[in-house]
Amino acid sequence: MAASNSAQDQLEEDCFVPSHHPSAPSDELFDISTAVDPSYVISLIRKLLPVAQKSGGNTEILGSNCIDEIVNSSNDNCKRMEIVDDSTESVFRGEGEGDLREGESSGLSAGEEVWEECGCVLWDLAANQTHAELMVQNFILDVLLANLMATQSVRVTEICLGILGNLACHEVPMKHIVSTNGLIAVIVDQLFLDDTQSLCEVFRLLSSGLQGPECIKWAEELQSEHMLSRILWIIENTLNPQLIEKSVGLLSSMLESQKEVEHTLLSALMKLGLASILVNLLAFEMSKLTNDRIPESLHSFGNVINLLAFEMSKLTNDRIPERYPVLDVILRALEALCIIDVYSLEICSNKEFFRLVCDLIKFPDKVEVSTCCVTAGVLIANILSDVPDLASNISLDFPFLEGLFDIFPFTSEDCEARCALWSIIARLLVRVREDEMSTSSLRQIVFILLSKSDVIEDDLFDHQFDENKGFESLATSGRKPNARTLALRRITCILNRWNALRDSSEKDMMEEHVTDEKICRLLGICHKHTV
Repeated sequence: MAASNSAQDQLEEDCFVPSHHPSAPSDELFDISTAVDPSYVISLIRKLLPVAQKSGGNTEILGSNCIDEIVNSSNDNCKRMEIVDDSTESVFRGEGEGDLREGESSGLSAGEEVWEECGCVLWDLAANQTHAELMVQNFILDVLLANLMATQSVRVTEICLGILGNLACHEVPMKHIVSTNGLIAVIVDQLFLDDTQSLCEVFRLLSSGLQGPECIKWAEELQSEHMLSRILWIIENTLNPQLIEKSVGLLSSMLESQKEVEHTLLSALMKLGLASILVNLLAFEMSKLTNDRIPESLHSFGNVINLLAFEMSKLTNDRIPERYPVLDVILRALEALCIIDVYSLEICSNKEFFRLVCDLIKFPDKVEVSTCCVTAGVLIANILSDVPDLASNISLDFPFLEGLFDIFPFTSEDCEARCALWSIIARLLVRVREDEMSTSSLRQIVFILLSKSDVIEDDLFDHQFDENKGFESLATSGRKPNARTLALRRITCILNRWNALRDSSEKDMMEEHVTDEKICRLLGICHKHTV
C-alpha cells in the first residue's frame, strides 16, 4: 500500500511540472549521476543578471540581447531540481569563497545573498563538462561579462572569474570564451584588482588560456608593457602563498606555451627583470631555512626580499605545507627558463641562484619537498652544463654529495632526473684528487659512498637499460650519455685508493662500519655496470 501511495504521489508531482518547461530532446537528456535539469541551470543563470537602479526606484536588467533571450525564455517560477551529490566541492573551485572579506559589509541584502548562492552553485557545476557546455549554450558568458563590467563587489567579481576559470577547463566552453567579443580584454583588466582571491582566479584563468589552442589571442591581450609590469609587480609584492603560486604558474604557462607566445611575451618580460624576480622569489621562499637571515647581496636584485630563501626558511622553521607547492612552482618556472638558449646563461651564471638550489639538495627532510629536490637536481645539472667551473666549488661539499644520493629514491619514474643526478655526481667525482687529499676527507667520501651503496645498487638494478635507450631531452641535453659509467669508475678509483691507504696504515684508522665486505660489495656493483 505504501508503495502504491508513493507511486501515486510521484505521478501527481509529475503532472504539476510547469508547462513552460518543455522536455529536452532525447539527444540532450542527461544520463549521469550528477544530472541537473537544464531549466534549473537556466534559472540560476537568470538570477545572476546584473540589475541597476533607475530613477523612481524602478530597476532595469543590464546586458546584451542574448541576456534578454534568457529573460524571455524563463521566469521566476522555474522549478529548482535536486542536485545529486552536490556536497562534493569542485576540485577547481577557489578557496575561501564562502568567507566574507575584511572590510566588506556582512549585511548582504536578500538579493545579494541569492546572487552569491546561485553563483557558487554555478561555479561548482561548471567543473563538469556537460554542465559547462549547457551554460555557454544559455548565454552565461554574456551574463558574466555584464557583471564584470558593472559590479563594484569583489565577491561578485571572484565568483564570475571562478565560473569562467572552470568553464575554461573544457574545450568547447573555452572556444566560446575566446569568441565572445571583449571578454578576454575584460578578464585581463581584472589584473588591476587589489583583491587576493579575485587575482588568484584571474591568474588561473589566464594560465588556462595560454595553455590552450587559442593561446595567441590571450598573449596578444597580455603583451603590453603595462600588463606585464603589473603581473611582475604582483609577483614581487604579494606575500600570499596561493597568489604567489598562481602568478608564478602563469609565468610557467607563458614559458611552456607555443613558440609564438614565447616570442610575444618572454622578451619583454626579461627586459622587465623576470630572471631576477624569479631568483628573488626563490630566495624569499628559502630564507626561512636560515632563520630569516637574508644575505645583503640579495637586496640588489630589486625591491622585494628574496622570495626563494623565504620559502626554504619556512621548511625548517614554520613547516607550513601550503608553502611547498609555492617553492615547487618557482623552481619549475626557473627550470623552464633555463632550457631556453637565449636566456639560460643569464640564469645559470647567477651564483646566488646556484647556492640556493645547492642548499635545497642538502635539506635533510626531503620527503616533504621531494619534488622540489628533484627539480633542483635537474636545475643544477643544467647549470653545470652551461657553467662547468662551478663544479669545483662543490666538489668537496660532502653534505651536498650525500644529498644527491638521497634524492634517487624519488626519481624511480623519472629517467631524466636520474641521469641529471648521475651527471652531477660524475662532475664532482672527477674533480676529487684521492691521491692528494687528506685521510680525513677521503674517509668522509668513502663513508658516504658505502652508506649509499644500497641506493646505488637499487638504481643500477632497476634502470640498468636506461642509458641504452638513447633518449635525450631538454633536461639532459649537452651531457655525456655515459655520466653514470664515469661516476662508477671514479667511485672504484676512490675505493681502491682507500684500500691501498688502509693496507699501508694502522688498522685502527678504519671505522667499525667500514668493513672489507662492504667495500668489496660496492666495488663489485661498480665493476658489474662498467664493463
